[in-house]
Amino acid sequence: MADATLDEHLTALLDTFEERLVATAVAGSPFVTEASRHIIAAGGKRFRPLLVFLAARFGGAVDHDDLMRAALVMELTHVASLYHDDVMDMADLRRGAPSANRLWGNSVAILVGDYLFARASTTVAELGVEYVALQAETFARLVQGQIAETKGPGPDEDPLAHYIQVIADKTGSLIAASALFGGMVAGADRPVLDALAAFGEEVGLVFQLSDDLIDITSTKTGKTPGTDLREGVPTLPVLMLRAENDPADSELLALIDGDLSDDAVLADVLRRLRTHPVMGRAKAEVERRADVARAHLAPLPDGEAKDALLKVCTDLVDRTA
Repeated sequence: MADATLDEHLTALLDTFEERLVATAVAGSPFVTEASRHIIAAGGKRFRPLLVFLAARFGGAVDHDDLMRAALVMELTHVASLYHDDVMDMADLRRGAPSANRLWGNSVAILVGDYLFARASTTVAELGVEYVALQAETFARLVQGQIAETKGPGPDEDPLAHYIQVIADKTGSLIAASALFGGMVAGADRPVLDALAAFGEEVGLVFQLSDDLIDITSTKTGKTPGTDLREGVPTLPVLMLRAENDPADSELLALIDGDLSDDAVLADVLRRLRTHPVMGRAKAEVERRADVARAHLAPLPDGEAKDALLKVCTDLVDRTA
């Protein structure tokens, strides 16, 4: 954060949060505890708890325990979904460590995800019915987004529009809920809550779409460059390339649709994409959506918290890992 005092405050909150997150994952057996803490121990950006803490700056006095509970619900829901995602994606790595499904098999990974969802449900119940309803609605969107991604776009559906809706449900919904939870804990009024929710939804899209670019442009991420390409995962630049339907791109698209298991072939595709004008157009789309997110902050009072949220938009656009 740009403000040193706010940065110190948020760091202290995140330190306390990390301790509580580890403690919340304790189960009735050492094995379930180990498996539940596996992804947590691998680290992460803790973007959703951070957003809870920042959004709570736009209201009145905040109960510290309720603030921690709100952040825990969001991160536990997120982490639980990662266990399920890795099973569906047959992933071998998560945050640089062996995935739970690789270590203990798909059944255990799914059940551990279920256990963490249960821990999130126990925690949100302590906050009240309004929070329970929002978490349930968010979970429903997460599931619908995953189903839509698995099923793919219909024959008469625009693949790019389908993809945007998928990531809105899978990523935007939980980030929007994080902003809402923070504002709710602080007792913010309805216009502030609406602004925070709209900001979170759009920032969720920026978050994922910037990942799409990083998969192609960066060699400093925790995963091999071109992982999404190799696994056939739709990403913004490739979807834009298909939508433009330029005959000059037919060879490149044929390579993308072909066998990318060979490292040399993947490297060639990455090289071509990195120098293709579509990357500039994709970056412009990410920047456009970041501007939309910033606009949603207009009703919020000026100050260090608003400045921090504005900086989040800039950092997401500019990040390289």
